[in-house]
Amino acid sequence: MTDARSEEPDNTAVRVALWRAMHVQVDDEPNVLDDIVGLQLAAPDEHWRDRPDMHPQGTSGFRPSIVGRARFIEDLVEERADEGVTQYVILGAGLDTLAQRRPALGARLQIFEVDQPGTQAWKRRRLAEEGYGIPEWLHFAPIDFETGENWWDGLTTAGFDPARPAVVVSTGVSMYLNKQTTAATLRQLSALAPGSTYAMTFMLPIELVDEADRPGLQMSAEGARRSGTPFVSFFTPEEIVAIAHDAGFGDATHLSSSTLADRYFTGRTDELRPSTGEDWLIART
Repeated sequence: MTDARSEEPDNTAVRVALWRAMHVQVDDEPNVLDDIVGLQLAAPDEHWRDRPDMHPQGTSGFRPSIVGRARFIEDLVEERADEGVTQYVILGAGLDTLAQRRPALGARLQIFEVDQPGTQAWKRRRLAEEGYGIPEWLHFAPIDFETGENWWDGLTTAGFDPARPAVVVSTGVSMYLNKQTTAATLRQLSALAPGSTYAMTFMLPIELVDEADRPGLQMSAEGARRSGTPFVSFFTPEEIVAIAHDAGFGDATHLSSSTLADRYFTGRTDELRPSTGEDWLIART
């Protein structure tokens, strides 16, 4: 049972949801991602945009990074769904809102949201309060990582079928985990059914980050440390690809943040462009 007092959203998940909404509110069109549902669920006070971590100028690098990676995931999921993949797993789902914003895409899939019990209990409650139902194809897999609960067991308990291909994604998570945990996760996921895709973000060592973006990364790392969730792992592209290969993935590639910036932000009138520092591993079975 989840203690009612623990039914609170993760602070990072709320921050990401608010940045996604801010993109819609303050940046020029076209929107890279149109998502105000997370703002609706978070329901901050009327002065939320006065917070230091919400200032439009101060978040002009982080905000597009968040919406760019979310857009990339949704494009990837739609592409794989067109190829016949019918399972989508979100590790550390937070306030993901694909199911609410794109029900036609969601209905083609079985979506599994994996996160802490408190965050998921809160999200269920807020969805109900805001009039959103829980469709039969949306599954919550609450996992208490602090007690060592096995996320794979929780996922299969929620109805995930390991014998069928899937898209599995993990964004903004690996920097909080030691490298041994990331390697163990990759070993587990390399056993996914043929035709599956795993996409994860990882933080680059600061010397590989564009010089202009280094102060922002250092500030973000310091904020994470003060909040008790320090960044503990950074990977070079060559290192993370090698770890994926060692884990059993025959097909593992690095995707740079600049590639996605060119894909989604070229030609904008507001010159909005994501900061560097967070790249992608794409691994396929």
